[in-house]
Amino acid sequence: MKEETESSTVMVSGGFDPVHVGHIRMITAAAKYGDVIIVANSDNWLFREKGFVFMSFEQRKEILNAIKGVILVDSVDDDDGTVCKAILRLRPTYFANGGDRSMANTPEVDLCNDLNVEMLWGIGGTERAPGSRRFKQDGSTPLRASTKHSDR
Repeated sequence: MKEETESSTVMVSGGFDPVHVGHIRMITAAAKYGDVIIVANSDNWLFREKGFVFMSFEQRKEILNAIKGVILVDSVDDDDGTVCKAILRLRPTYFANGGDRSMANTPEVDLCNDLNVEMLWGIGGTERAPGSRRFKQDGSTPLRASTKHSDR
């Protein structure tokens, strides 16, 4: 790990559609390395990946900007399926990846190596938290078992 300085920045990226507990854990853990820059994938990327968009980029950006430690929420031209253009533009100190990412499924690895951007793995835990993949293709949510949450 590089020596942390006040100017260290940590980039995290993802769809964040919707923002869920796994994202919060990743962002909170990333903030231990420096100021967090979030690159949220475009609505077009979400549609290509999932077949629908649950929350627009602007809605996701507003939520993500409210998280402690986040200094910037940015968009990227991700037509190539990567956030390489954002890494080139923003030049973070670190590129943090959650537990479901590895060198095998992270196309940004070579660029980060070329730019001396340190890769961080398993940030926020190694288990994938339930997120947008719980939504059906038609945009509806799956049925939930009825659970009592309190005595009120």
